[in-house]
Amino acid sequence: MEELRIEANGNLGPIDSSRIPRYAGAATYARLPRLDQVAKAGITVVGVPFDSGVSYRPGARFGANHVREASRLLRPYNPAWDVSPFENVQVADAGDMAVNPFNINEAIETIQQNALDLTSAGSKLVTLGGDHTIALPLLRAAAERAGGPIAMLHFDAHLDTWDTYFGAEYTHGTPFRRAVEEGILDTEAISHIGTRGPLYGKKDLDDDHRFGFGIVTSADVYYQGVLETVAKVRDRIGNRPLYISVDIDVLDPAHAPGTGTPEAGGITSRELLEIIRGFRGMNLVGADIVEVAPAYDHAEITGVAASHVAYELVTLMADNAVERDRFGAANGYAAQALGQEVRQPAGFAAGTGTKEY
Repeated sequence: MEELRIEANGNLGPIDSSRIPRYAGAATYARLPRLDQVAKAGITVVGVPFDSGVSYRPGARFGANHVREASRLLRPYNPAWDVSPFENVQVADAGDMAVNPFNINEAIETIQQNALDLTSAGSKLVTLGGDHTIALPLLRAAAERAGGPIAMLHFDAHLDTWDTYFGAEYTHGTPFRRAVEEGILDTEAISHIGTRGPLYGKKDLDDDHRFGFGIVTSADVYYQGVLETVAKVRDRIGNRPLYISVDIDVLDPAHAPGTGTPEAGGITSRELLEIIRGFRGMNLVGADIVEVAPAYDHAEITGVAASHVAYELVTLMADNAVERDRFGAANGYAAQALGQEVRQPAGFAAGTGTKEY
């Protein structure tokens, strides 16, 4: 089947959905070209079908393709930013890494090397998991590219700073403890967002604090709101090289049932998207979205949420790729999260509630 694609600014974009139905053809992320179809990508989306590090429900190895299928409905213009990300920069889908499902250590080495290879020419990486074990090798690669320790924001119901499970040092519950121990994180600029639920003991929090993590719980987001959450994060991170890791279980199970370790009381998909939009202008060097388990995902609820999270992360990277006003046009509503704009419904005069005709 002929691929009729949108092209702009010399970049090859998604298949034109006004000419080829969204449900037709092979699924790449947002119907974008494959990496082998472009000369060079400024942003690369890659899948890691690996879930050998899970401690409860398996199935995240199928997450990347599930997110790709759910991303068919994404469109090329993001009104929240007043940005067309695929015009700003070439974005391409590199397919999936081939990692050993029976040897975690070998898998981690493979992921790290693949990430280094995919970023060798300057591309930034957005990774679709896979379980959260994969964050460690991705952070190693991102820190190597940055030339030193990097800042990190970790969206998750859980801390993922435990020491071992059944004596194993590398699991989906241990990546950020290992990352701190290895010195690849800037411990003055690391935070969890959306944590909640029971722990094994108070020592879990004591250890986490000792590692340097700030914590914004899901209850904090509820009571303090998106704007204060964004302000705290921006103050803590500044313009350091930043990696964002999103475990989809940061969302309440109502918004993300398809995951391995669900916890009640999570944030909404709207809150997560608005928080990410509030990071406009921050120096995002890499990101992942993990723990999507399609077997538990009725009606693609989780896949749709994850595909939109990836879209906002791609937009943040693409927005930074072009010299421009970081707050965008007056109708770009991401600006409100940065305190630059009072939210006003389109078509209404400011402060009146009266529709303009």
